[in-house]
Amino acid sequence: MKLVIEKSVLFEALQNVQSIVGQRSTLPILSNVLLKAEGDSISLSTTDMEVCVKTSVPADVSDTGGTTLPARRFFSICRELPDGQVEIEVDAKDVATIRCGPSFFKLIGLSEEEFPPLPEFEESSVYTIDQIVFKEMLQKVVYAGSTDETRYILNGALLSFKDEKLTVVATDGRRLALVEQEVEFAEDAQVDLVVPSKTINELIKTLGEEGLLRIRVSDTQVAFDFDQILIISKLIEGTYPNYKQVIPSQCEERVAIDRETLLLAARRVALLTDDQTASVRLTFGKNKLELVTNSSEIGEARETIPVKYEGKEIAIAFNPGFLMAPLRHLDSDEIFFELSDELSPGVIKTNVPFLYVLMPIRVT
Repeated sequence: MKLVIEKSVLFEALQNVQSIVGQRSTLPILSNVLLKAEGDSISLSTTDMEVCVKTSVPADVSDTGGTTLPARRFFSICRELPDGQVEIEVDAKDVATIRCGPSFFKLIGLSEEEFPPLPEFEESSVYTIDQIVFKEMLQKVVYAGSTDETRYILNGALLSFKDEKLTVVATDGRRLALVEQEVEFAEDAQVDLVVPSKTINELIKTLGEEGLLRIRVSDTQVAFDFDQILIISKLIEGTYPNYKQVIPSQCEERVAIDRETLLLAARRVALLTDDQTASVRLTFGKNKLELVTNSSEIGEARETIPVKYEGKEIAIAFNPGFLMAPLRHLDSDEIFFELSDELSPGVIKTNVPFLYVLMPIRVT
């Protein structure tokens, strides 16, 4: 295999595929990136057996062929190369010679035969959505997913294509984030998919600001196709819990609050919490909201912010990290806090189809 490629093009391609490569993989080949040169392009692929990422970029190929090279080391070399043309030549023993300006490297690889074949994708349905829209939807919910491996079905996000819209949901059982977007698809293409959090985070990192994303679905896998990048992921098997059950059908009080003001206040009072006292008490009074944290070991923090509120006084406690998470990921200036009493879930909404259900903490 022999080719010449622009350093910036190679670097960006490696950047798009190398992040799913594990630091300590049980199979050495899974630490490598598969390079295949043919025609006037080179494709780069990585996998951890659950997620596969592939991209193709233009290159001046003089000898076609393929090999695999240690992904992170190859990426580090490419990052430090001077700008300009990079010459890559691979011999029959999978040793790559890399030249760029005054720089010279020899990198020992493994045969492409050892690399796991990329999944054959027999799609059943295809959905199309703007990349930036989908990226923002994922950003608004991904933080609410579970990391508890005993509840594997919650270690991802639900993508529900139903009723002429896409609903994306993530929950860990103590909070739930949901966002909706109208999407056109055939009536017989309604489906629920549970996509692993690792794939969701990879998409957030890789999706662009413009252009379309094609989502292709088979029985056990989903593919995301955009900008010469293909991400194929296994789906999490099982039935996602009925998330609609935890969304309060109605709340007694609704309070409009400036999002940034609430976030900054919560961040300040949370400075005086620890793992044992991870709660912030919100007291809604006439046209004011008081946030308090109190710990016999650490001390007390208190902050009052103005709100538009004329209802009954309600004091309710939440995990401060859970309270701040949606505020960080929303871009609305104003949010609406809906609540009924100190034991019922609180709900955060915005002017777009988004909601966040947060279970309260009982504080003595």
